[in-house]
Amino acid sequence: MSVRIDVPAAVLNSFDALTPSIGPSGDEWARTVPRLLADGAERWGLAPDGPVRSGRTAVALPVRRDDEPLVLRVGWPHAEAVGDHLALRRWAGHGAVRLVAADPATWTMLLERLDPSTDLNTVAIDEACELAGEVMSRLHVPAPPTIGAAVDFCDDRLSNLESVPDVLPRRLVVRARGLLRELSVSDAGRSLLHGGLHFRNILRSQRAGADAEAWLAIDPRPLAGHPGFELQPLLRDRVEEYGTGSAFRWGVRRRLEIACEAAGVDEEVARLWSIVHSVIVAFRVAQDGDGEATSFHIALLKALED
Repeated sequence: MSVRIDVPAAVLNSFDALTPSIGPSGDEWARTVPRLLADGAERWGLAPDGPVRSGRTAVALPVRRDDEPLVLRVGWPHAEAVGDHLALRRWAGHGAVRLVAADPATWTMLLERLDPSTDLNTVAIDEACELAGEVMSRLHVPAPPTIGAAVDFCDDRLSNLESVPDVLPRRLVVRARGLLRELSVSDAGRSLLHGGLHFRNILRSQRAGADAEAWLAIDPRPLAGHPGFELQPLLRDRVEEYGTGSAFRWGVRRRLEIACEAAGVDEEVARLWSIVHSVIVAFRVAQDGDGEATSFHIALLKALED
């Protein structure tokens, strides 16, 4: 017997603004979500166990299978998440949510259930940076060969930036381009990177046992490259806690210092990668017309420069 999954209209309508990437638009995809959830539940023998939750590009349904609490996740097809199931399979539950099963053709995954109400936003900022760094240290394993390179990702985004002049000050583009060339020469590694490891993407685990990992990453946007690329999302989250003036610069550098030490990442290399990464994000939010976010990222770039 097929399983019926009711998805609130408000959840489905929340994806309307997503424009096509490598598949349907957000609203087109949203119309298929109830069927995809029902198909996944039937395929893996799942019983719904709570209301549907949604993120920016996915829906998640708490389920049970033989009394085991799990989550059925259906994602919107887009380029940045193409390898998410490959990354989760490679991590095998170390540092990240455990992948139980996946159907890449429908962007559907069955995952262990974490505590969705407790992420690193609930922890004081210094401790949150340390815990995030510890999670990074477990995630940065050799990347599968099919995962795209962070250097190529940055080169592509900076090329787009150069083709649309006057969105950002030219000096920022030139600076990022020069740094990327320098970093590319010295970057011989292919560590598996999460790609979007901000505080909200690290949830409390519900695993039992003295050796169980307490915090686990979710929602990867996997890339392969130097671990220093991973730090920037921590710097653009919880921005209200920075303060102004010299306190802002101190807060940015403090986060970088704590997280890098916990992750075992060279702080200077991470600073340079964060400049490149920040220029890319500043361009995106500027194109979106978000003046406040653009101003923040320009301030962040100033704080990262010596």
